[in-house]
Amino acid sequence: MSVSRRRFLGYGGAGSAAVLLGTGVWDASTTYASPSGTGNPFTLGVGSGDPQYDGVVLWTRLATDPYAVDGKGGMPARPVRVEYEVAYDENFRHVVRRSSVVATPELGHSVHPEVRGLLPDHVYYYRFRTGREVSPTGRTRTAPHPLTNPRDLRFAFASCNAWQDGYFTAYDHMANEDLDLVVHLGDYIYESGVKTNKRGITTDPRFHTETFDLARYRLQYSLYKTEAPLQAAHAAHPWIHTFDDHEVENNWAGDLSQADTEPDQDPAVFRARRADAFQAMYENLPLRHAQMPSGPDIRYHRRLPYGRLADFTILDTRQHRTDQPCGDGDSSTCDDRFNPDNTMLGGKQRAWLLDGFRQSKARWQVIGNQTPMGQTDWTPGPETHVWLDPWDGYVAERNKVLGAAQDSGVRNLVVITGDRHQNYALELKRDYANPASATVGTEFVGTSITSGGNGTDMTDQGRQFLEANPHLKFFNSQRGYVRVTVDQKQWKSDFRVVPYVETPDAPITTRATYVVEDRRPHVHSA
Repeated sequence: MSVSRRRFLGYGGAGSAAVLLGTGVWDASTTYASPSGTGNPFTLGVGSGDPQYDGVVLWTRLATDPYAVDGKGGMPARPVRVEYEVAYDENFRHVVRRSSVVATPELGHSVHPEVRGLLPDHVYYYRFRTGREVSPTGRTRTAPHPLTNPRDLRFAFASCNAWQDGYFTAYDHMANEDLDLVVHLGDYIYESGVKTNKRGITTDPRFHTETFDLARYRLQYSLYKTEAPLQAAHAAHPWIHTFDDHEVENNWAGDLSQADTEPDQDPAVFRARRADAFQAMYENLPLRHAQMPSGPDIRYHRRLPYGRLADFTILDTRQHRTDQPCGDGDSSTCDDRFNPDNTMLGGKQRAWLLDGFRQSKARWQVIGNQTPMGQTDWTPGPETHVWLDPWDGYVAERNKVLGAAQDSGVRNLVVITGDRHQNYALELKRDYANPASATVGTEFVGTSITSGGNGTDMTDQGRQFLEANPHLKFFNSQRGYVRVTVDQKQWKSDFRVVPYVETPDAPITTRATYVVEDRRPHVHSA
C-alpha cells in the first residue's frame, strides 16, 4: 500500500506512525516485544471488513480489562506486537498469510492489517496471537473479481444497536446465516449514558454519563463489543460499515451539535467531540487505512464492487450536511425542506455519487444509506407531515439524486436503510409531489437490532403510513435484520424478526419477503 506524504503528515493526535504500525504498512515485527502475564487481551473479539476481490481488512483491539474507566482497556502504555494468520481451513493446516502488526496505545491497541493477494470469491479463516494468548477464529470471504458475473450474492443489513433497550440476540441468528457479507447502516453504539435499561441490569456508574471524550467513547464501545452475539456476527462474516448520528450525538449535522443544553454548542468544541468519536469508531471496527480519521474529518463514502452483479455505494449523510430545516423535528408547513441549497451529502460527495451512476456497469446499484430516502408522510389526505432529519427534509437533493439515477440509466437502483426502527418495503419516486411521477428505484428500510425495545408487528403509526403513502408496500415494527439474496433476475428481501429483545434467547422467523425483478423498480410480496 502506498502512502502519500500529504496523507502521512495529515494525522492528528493518534500519530501517523501509530496508524501505519497498526495497518501493517510498516513491518515492525522485530521491534516490539509481546506482553507476558497480562491475561486475555482478546475480550472484544475479532472481525473483518470491506471485502475486495484480492483481500480484506482484519481487526482486533487488545483489552485485558475492557471496562477500565480510563478507556485504555487495561493495556500497558507501550506498543504490543500482534501476529496474525490467514488460512484456507479453520484448523490452520494450510496457512496462506502469516505476519505481524503493532498495537499502539495511541489507537487504543487496535490493529487493522490489510491482507492482499488472496483468491477472489473465497472463504478464509484468520486469528491473532500475542504472547501466549490466541484469539477466537474468524471467518471471512473475499469478493468476486470485478470482471466476473457471480451467480448470486447473499448478505444481511442491520442498524441501531441500543444496548440499554435489549439483548443482541438477532446477531446470534445472523452469525448462523449463510452470508457473503453484512452491511451495518449506523447507530452501532448510542452515545447516551446507560443507567436504566430494559434488560433490568444494574450498570456500573462509569456507564451512566453521556459520551463526550475519547476515554468515554472507548468505554461505550467496550460495553457493546463484549456482547457475545455481536462478537459472533463479526467473527462469522466480513462487514461493510457506515455511521449515522448516535456514534457521535443524536441528529448532529456537519459541524453542528444538536441544539440543547450540552457544552458542545460551539462548533469548535463539537468538532473536538467528533474527533474523539471518530477515533473510537475506527479503533473498534474493521476499517481500512483509508477510513482512518484525521481529527474531526473522515473519508467514509466509498464504493465496493461485488463482481458485475452489484456495486455497494456507501454514503455519509452526516458529516457534510447542512443543518436540518425549520429547527429539525417534524412539520407539515416547513417550506425550507424544498430549499435547493440544503444538502445531505455535500457537493463533492453528491458529484461522486452521480458520477458512479454514470460509470457503474453493475446490474444492481446498492446504496448504503442511513435515514429513509422515500417519503414517509404521517397523515392521510392532502397535508404532508414528515420528519425533517431524513431525506424528507432535503427534497431538492433527493429529487436530484433519484432523477440522476434514472437519467444515467441505472439498471436497478436499490437503497438499503436503517435508523427508523421499523421495516419498510417501498418504491422511490422521482418527485413525490407529483402523483404521476415515475418510480425510479426501490428502498428497503430495516428495523433495529434492539432500539425501541420489544416492538410489535403493527402500530397505529404503521397504519397511517400505509394509508398516506401508496408507494409504501410493507410495514412492521418488530426487531431484527433484513436478509437479502440477489441474482441476475431478482432481488429478494427477507424481513427477519424476533418476538422480543428485553429477555435473551428469542427465536427468529421471516415475517415477510418482498422482491424486485430485474429492470422493474417495483416491490411486491413473494
